Amino acid sequence: MATTLDTPGTTTLDQALRALRAWQREGTTLQLHPGDLGWKERAGNGTAAAVLRSWRHDDGTLAAVGMLDAPDLLRLALDPRILTDETLAQQILTDLDDPDRGILPAGTASLETPNGAVLHDLALADGWAAGESWTPLRRDLAAPVEDAGLRVEVAGGADVSVRTAVHRASFPGSTFTDEAWRVMAAGPAYADGRCLVGFDGDGTAVAAATVWSAGPGRPGLLEPVGVHHEHRRRGCGRAISLACAQVLRELGSSSAIVCTPTANVPAVETYRSAGFVAEEQRLDATRPGSVAP
Repeated sequence: MATTLDTPGTTTLDQALRALRAWQREGTTLQLHPGDLGWKERAGNGTAAAVLRSWRHDDGTLAAVGMLDAPDLLRLALDPRILTDETLAQQILTDLDDPDRGILPAGTASLETPNGAVLHDLALADGWAAGESWTPLRRDLAAPVEDAGLRVEVAGGADVSVRTAVHRASFPGSTFTDEAWRVMAAGPAYADGRCLVGFDGDGTAVAAATVWSAGPGRPGLLEPVGVHHEHRRRGCGRAISLACAQVLRELGSSSAIVCTPTANVPAVETYRSAGFVAEEQRLDATRPGSVAP
């Protein structure tokens, strides 16, 4: 079946979210999730829709959906049924190497694909190099999740300021404000999202996270997860991760998934301590140098 690149702006955010939800399945590798688009929405002004890039079959169905996480970084999800479709992969790679297609600029750029995608292999064969390594982790939610050890509340309304303050204290340079939260929460993806804040025994907010369901029976995502810099190394990361798993289970998710740079060993170990199991590492593909248009 022939596949073509959509003109940017053709695929709506709702269309992309529907496809990404359908592509989240147990037994498949972690890839771009509806929650990733939801978190992108915090920048406002239709940011998530503006950075979408998608490919369609000639019958109009979506075959691949990408999100430009940066001008030179495309995070790509594919219909799991066609991960090994070489014709589609070659078409996408050709489009990526042509700056006039409006996806990646000439020169150095990076591509994220799910493990098992033949597109990654074709990119390496075409001169791209293995890039940053990421570790996906997953916790099955068939059984109840143990107590988190923190008092955890779902943020909204008057306590949004607490949620955003903990995030800024967890990630230096963050610009996640109350207004950014409101913009994100008004977006279509947040209908399946929840923001959590964890409090210690003294009532101090020590950790925060956002979880995103893809619908009942599908994997739910943790993105982002942060611990206030003044409260690290006290088990708060494990506790808020457990709370995330509990909430996703309540939302009907089949598993809780998260992905972190492999080099961030403390984060990997924190998720493991909360019952998450590390899966096969995923490598980005990086295109070096310049590419002729």
